[in-house]
Amino acid sequence: MSSIDLAAQYRSEFPIFEKLTYINSCSQGALSKSVKAAFTTYLSTLEEQGSAWNDWVTQQELVRGLMAKFLNAKPEEIALTTSASAGVNSLATALNFSGKRNKIVTTDNEFPTMGQIWHAQESRGAKIVHVKNNPDLTVDTQALINAIDEETLLVAITHVCYRNGARTDINPIIEAAHKMGALVVLDTYQTVGAINLDVTEIKADFIVGGLLKYMIAVPGVGFLYARENTTMDLIPTSTGWFAARDLFAMEIHSYDPAKEARRFETGTPNVPPLYPASAALEFMLKVGIKNVETYVAEIHDEIRAGIADIGGVVVTPAGRNQHGALLAVASTDEHAHVSALEALGIVTSCRDGNIRISPHFYNNREDVAKVVAGFAKTKDYLRK
Repeated sequence: MSSIDLAAQYRSEFPIFEKLTYINSCSQGALSKSVKAAFTTYLSTLEEQGSAWNDWVTQQELVRGLMAKFLNAKPEEIALTTSASAGVNSLATALNFSGKRNKIVTTDNEFPTMGQIWHAQESRGAKIVHVKNNPDLTVDTQALINAIDEETLLVAITHVCYRNGARTDINPIIEAAHKMGALVVLDTYQTVGAINLDVTEIKADFIVGGLLKYMIAVPGVGFLYARENTTMDLIPTSTGWFAARDLFAMEIHSYDPAKEARRFETGTPNVPPLYPASAALEFMLKVGIKNVETYVAEIHDEIRAGIADIGGVVVTPAGRNQHGALLAVASTDEHAHVSALEALGIVTSCRDGNIRISPHFYNNREDVAKVVAGFAKTKDYLRK
């Protein structure tokens, strides 16, 4: 490989590779030793202090600051949530669908969170428009732009599709939405930790995601970025005491939400996963997201070539700017195929008739060879 050999530097931190060929980061990142050790730190707060609220709140703010650094955002623009769904739901309660602007434009590449939450707002007056994909599974950018008009309140788009790895050309969509006076929420769950995200370059008003996939943390911590200069007037009606302007005022006779993005939070945070979240963020900042992006792109090329050599079909678009970190291989029986690969010690996942392969910085050429050999041994499942 011409890029920095990240696996040579960091693979030993991930014990799973002593037993398995793990190439399923689009579902869950591999567990590192430092992330595992962070759980012990949390447990020690219980053993030594009991109710360690100062430590827990401090930990939450540490994660907020690290997440802001990762996105090149301000800490006050980051809300920490239990999931991406929690962030989108909170945002939904801040929107008013009773006026002329009541349309949400979205795509057919969305995760259920995006589709279901916005359709749930139909009872409040929202009108949902889904834009059909191109034949190559990418979002039809021009059709989506054409769907944005004076009635559009929000454009809700995913950066990378969880089913097939297709990447959306987001910048022209965001620009078109803003020209029409609409807001944009970008789902980056299949992007964050795999592709560089810089909020000074990506002008979305809201960005949601979570830390359990390419961010190599654990379930239970998501984030909602709210751009300070375009979202300040949006106040959610879903709330809780951790969303209050003064956390410890304990006010029950009025609603006084925080001015910063923290207003999109709710009650007591999910404290245990905050500790591995901070360890994971520190790890990812050390590795460097641009290094990850370059390194994994080369692994993709090798896997794609290997699958083609054995007669398989990668349905994920091939252009470097047209896909994310996962590759989708066409299968005749996706669930049986995953099980067959698992029997060979290769961990993948499936969606929509495809096997998902999602390498990360800890995967190496030996993994590539094992994956291609595994598909060769299970080629009866390959869909032409």
